[in-house]
Order: sequence, then structure tokens, then C-alpha cells
Amino acid sequence: MRYVLRLILLSALLTWLIACAPLTPQPQPGQAKLRVVATTTIVGDVVANVAGDAIELSVLLPSGADPHLFNPTPQDVAKVSQADLVFANGAGLEAFLDGLLESAGAKEKTFAVSEGIQLLESASHAHEEAHSQEGEHSHEAEHGHEGEHAHRHGEGDPHVWLDPNLVKVWVQNIARVLSEKDPQNASLYQRNAEAYTAQLDELDRWIRQEVEKIPAENRLLVTDHLMFGYFAQRYGFTQVGAVLPGFSTLAEPSAQELAQLEDTIRQYGIKAVFVSKAVNPDLAQRVAEDTGVKLVFLHAHSLDQSSPANTYLNLMRYNVSAIVEALK
Repeated sequence: MRYVLRLILLSALLTWLIACAPLTPQPQPGQAKLRVVATTTIVGDVVANVAGDAIELSVLLPSGADPHLFNPTPQDVAKVSQADLVFANGAGLEAFLDGLLESAGAKEKTFAVSEGIQLLESASHAHEEAHSQEGEHSHEAEHGHEGEHAHRHGEGDPHVWLDPNLVKVWVQNIARVLSEKDPQNASLYQRNAEAYTAQLDELDRWIRQEVEKIPAENRLLVTDHLMFGYFAQRYGFTQVGAVLPGFSTLAEPSAQELAQLEDTIRQYGIKAVFVSKAVNPDLAQRVAEDTGVKLVFLHAHSLDQSSPANTYLNLMRYNVSAIVEALK
């Protein structure tokens, strides 16, 4: 009788242990995903390619917003406060970020995807170089000469994503941070990072082929603000000048600076002024009209789901095609 009673008790104990097994700290289907916020649509797209469906991703800036000028709302503060991770471009791009993170108490969970990239530290002496090195395509910004614009506009040139080779650094940083925060999906993040890096390598090869269609003497860029330094350095262009004399759209040109830019455009036969669709084009329009050159719009700061520039890879293909068409 005692033996039978023991068997009954043992069976009941085993049944109870099995019922309790799901309460052990093992990953379960449908468990809560990491809540991740990306500042810009471009950062968000790269994060999505690395993370896949393993996270719950939201993007702070709406499509078409200028990250230099964005002002967060109380709802944005709440979104960042509730996030497990926040990925930002960093490098001074998001002028609003420090205040937002302070309000949301989110500094410790925010990571700059541009960490580890050596920034161009000067807005470049592009006008002087254009005069002194006619016909040559300088890479002076590569050496990090420090000038007044660097002091006026922060840490350095934040537009690193316009060189897909630097976005590979983003990918490594994103995969590392996600893996540290969510180790059970680390292998997934690594596989996705490798696959997306291969796509970035293919994009780089395609850009080099397209650029070959532009005569070397035409590889001169004038933009709304100094945003193409990394692209120019990588692909053999000279960033001759910009309507706004700095890395940020917060810069304000003097009448003398605008006159000098127009003189440079005429002297070197510049074919176009390139403007980001996120930026007010009024000044660039005036310069283009004064000098008789084309005004060409690019998707430089934001994805646009209603256009071909709906992913980072497509954005770069759109921009390069537009540049080649304007300068070849």
C-alpha cells in the first residue's frame, strides 16, 4: 500500500514539474521583442536589415525630415523613454539628440552607429583648392585639416552614410550591440550583417562603374550644404563648394560667400547644384538661376517610400544615377 502511495505521489510530483517547466528562464516563442528606436529613416533601414523580425523597430524622424532641424515632440520623448535601445547616426547629425535623451533618461541605452569612423574634421577649403589645383581632384579632407567651419558646426562631417563602405561600419556596430543586448539571436544578427555587407560591397562596385561615365574634369560637386565629403573622397570627386558654408543646414551664408560660390561655378563650368529633398531649396534655386546651371534634387537625408529611394541601397542608386546624368 505504501509502495502504491509513493508511486502516486511521485507521479503527481512529475506532473507538477512538467507543468512548471515553461516558467524556467528559457526563450519562448512569442516572447517580447527588443523595442528599438532609430533616429532617421536611413539608420532605421540599416538596423532593419541587420535585425530582421527579431526586434520591434520604430523610427523617430518622419520621411523627408531634415535631421539638422528636427524638433522632437513629447510623444517622441515617451517613445525613446520606453525603448530598450536607441540607434542614432551620431557625429553631431542629430542636433536635438542630447536634449531628447536627457528628457527621456535614455543616454545609457543610446548608441551611435557611426562610432569608430574617422570623421572629416573640416568643411574643407574647397574654393581655395579649386583655384590652386585646377583640373585636379583633391582629397584634402581625408587628412582632417581643421578649419573655422568645423568649429562652427560641431564634431565633424556627419554624412558618413553617403559612402556605403562606411555603412559597413554601421552594420558591424549594430550587430554587436544587438547581440550584446539579445544574445539568443546573436547568430541571426551576424548572418544578416554578413548578407547586408555583401550587398553594400556590390553597391560600391556599381557606383565605381557608374562614375566612370563622368569625364574626370566634370567630377565637381556643388551642393546645398557640405554633405558629400565622404562620397567625393571615395569616388574621385571634388566638393567644390556649397550654398550653406558648413556641414549643417543651420549654417547661414553671407552675401560675399554666395557671390564667391557663383564666381566659382562660372569659372569651372559647374554643371549642376545638388540639393537634398529634405532641405529648403530657396537659396540653391537662386544660385542656380544666377549662374544658369541645373538644380538637381537628391534623397540625401531621408528615405521616401513613395519614390524609388525607399531603401538605403535604392537611395544611393537613385542619387548616383542623378549625379551621373547631370555631370556626364
